[in-house]
Amino acid sequence: MIKNYLKIFAGDCLGSLNASIVALPQALAFGVATGFGAGAGVWGAIILTFISGILGSKIPLVSGITGPVTIVIASIMAALNANFSSVILVMFMAGILQVILSLTSLPAIVKYVPYPVISGFMNGVGVIIILMQLNPIIGHPVMSNTINSISAFVRNLSSINQDALFIGILTLVFVFAIPKKFNKVIPGQAIALVVCTFISIKMGLNVERISEISISFPALTLPKANLHDVITYFHYAVTLAIVLSSESLLTLLVADSLLKTKTSSRSMLLGQGVGNIFCALSGSVPGSAATMRTVAAINSGSTTRVSALISPLILLFLLFKLSGFVAQIPLAVLAGILIKIGYDIIDVKLLKVLKFAPKDDLYVLALVFMLTVFYNLIVAVGAGITCAALLYAKRTADSTKLIQKTVYDKDIAKLEKILEKDYKHKIRVVHIDGQFFFGSATQLVSQFEEILGTKYLILDYSSENLLDISAIFALEDIIIRLQAQKVKILLVLESSKVKEQFKNHGILDQIGDEYLFETEMDAINFAKNCLKNKIKKRHFWQK
Repeated sequence: MIKNYLKIFAGDCLGSLNASIVALPQALAFGVATGFGAGAGVWGAIILTFISGILGSKIPLVSGITGPVTIVIASIMAALNANFSSVILVMFMAGILQVILSLTSLPAIVKYVPYPVISGFMNGVGVIIILMQLNPIIGHPVMSNTINSISAFVRNLSSINQDALFIGILTLVFVFAIPKKFNKVIPGQAIALVVCTFISIKMGLNVERISEISISFPALTLPKANLHDVITYFHYAVTLAIVLSSESLLTLLVADSLLKTKTSSRSMLLGQGVGNIFCALSGSVPGSAATMRTVAAINSGSTTRVSALISPLILLFLLFKLSGFVAQIPLAVLAGILIKIGYDIIDVKLLKVLKFAPKDDLYVLALVFMLTVFYNLIVAVGAGITCAALLYAKRTADSTKLIQKTVYDKDIAKLEKILEKDYKHKIRVVHIDGQFFFGSATQLVSQFEEILGTKYLILDYSSENLLDISAIFALEDIIIRLQAQKVKILLVLESSKVKEQFKNHGILDQIGDEYLFETEMDAINFAKNCLKNKIKKRHFWQK
């Protein structure tokens, strides 16, 4: 028992260390990008991770400022003319809104956001981060939005700081050239930060640096506000709260998928909200559960909330011990790191299968992407969800016909009852009735997790409707989870169009062509024969 606890604790410690190494350069870079400064980014990560670790979920969620949050706060800073007192009030109200949101059932809604909306949003955020770092990497100040960044970059090409460009390009070489396998041991961002800063100091490069970073504990300060300010800035707080909550909920889904757990989204959001309230009260930058840092912790062995308590302590140690070095970090180095982060945020997975995606999904993705980059993040998501819902309603209406049809053939229905009785659910048949789309896909994932003791699962999808991207990825997730539970998947498809789509997306390769059938009866007979052969072999060896 003690040995098991020590093993879990060791995994949490190692995961915390790796997550902290990932978090430090990101917190520094994002803090500078918001206008609050590097110190505010690090202190925000420390405060939020620790408080949310105590009050939030039991799994190892490592929190702090992230790319989408940075873009929103930087936009608010620009809109409020860098009035720190007003921005802190907005951050404080956003934390309160998160706490209120945690008391409702609204957090569950994030599961129903279509994949093209999420992908368009994340791609847009990635591009924004890259565009906003074009000026710092050539030695000029960061701009507040993408349009200003592009226009300023064109003007600044005539006055490039050669030293900044050199160290910025060197940073990009490090973060992009280091192999992924090596990144699992020591993150390339941390290596680039240390090596490039050291080179810039030794060469005496004339570049803008962080200069100073606060290592003293932040003072608790109540935001100065009146009713007029609260009403005026409320819509900024709503925008920030939605982004903070959405990214935390998405990170929670990823963490639960990796750990095979089911965590309460409401308790997680409560911890995040309280943590962000304290971030605002301390003048630090708020944040969300960070996917990259959380995955780094889990992949290194973290399994409990202990990681969320140890990681802030490691960051504290690094902050106090390395404050002198941190002050010497060139802004061009942080720009190079942020460009890599922006690139990593871009949804490469979807881009690879873009040519196979239905046109409706492409319309939604393009709309969300353009609005995110050139207008407003929240408007982009809202417009994307609305557009996806309308397009789905149109598809459903166009394919609806008043044709009476029995769902099950009588012989097959009888056979399925016999299967349940004779084989004790070792063989199951699941009919996916209706269109398999982003709304039903999420529900099916949770339903398939309840299939216990099954050895052969027959998925019968008789519809001729093509699956959208969300459903394709959900089906891939279902197959991976069931195969991890040693469940053999048998697929029954009648439509040649659906078969072609499954082939293009690699689902048939994932299952195996020998497990694809045209009729349910063929699949049942195949499963029965396989099961009988296994029983005979086991009986033979027992003899």
